[in-house]
Amino acid sequence: MVIIVGSLNKAKIEAVKTVFPEDDIQALDIDSRVSSQPKSDDETRQGAINRAIACQTESTYGIGLEGGVYQQGDSWYLCSWGALKTPADNIFVAGGARIPLPSTISDEIINGKELGVMMEELMNKETIRQHEGTVGVLSNNLVNRKSMFVEIVKLLRGQMEFQQSMKQL
Repeated sequence: MVIIVGSLNKAKIEAVKTVFPEDDIQALDIDSRVSSQPKSDDETRQGAINRAIACQTESTYGIGLEGGVYQQGDSWYLCSWGALKTPADNIFVAGGARIPLPSTISDEIINGKELGVMMEELMNKETIRQHEGTVGVLSNNLVNRKSMFVEIVKLLRGQMEFQQSMKQL
């Protein structure tokens, strides 16, 4: 099976390779067609779907993974979504862990700063988006960006395999 990941982000590509180790994993730089800093659960979910659709071809599988933030009440949270599109035009969607953002971080997001850029400045490290991600920083790296996306990709694969098994009954 050939799977195209709709991003060149190392954490996202490695997550897909972890869940689909026997398959040919390729990556393309795909525009999510949402803002560079999605600010709602719906926008983040749509970004993942857009990536999956845009990178899938008639003979390949497409996976889109998207991170964003959303507001619930007075608090802001980190969120992540994934989508998988099959050659048969099935689309599977799954969401991941949520974690509250400290107000010092969410205040900057409200003022228009992109989370990844801000975290790299805050931690004085340029590769946070490719490695631990904000979730890694906020969880003391007990959960990193790759592991968070691995769980989402497992949910996508599981849904696809379940549907395939139901067709065989």
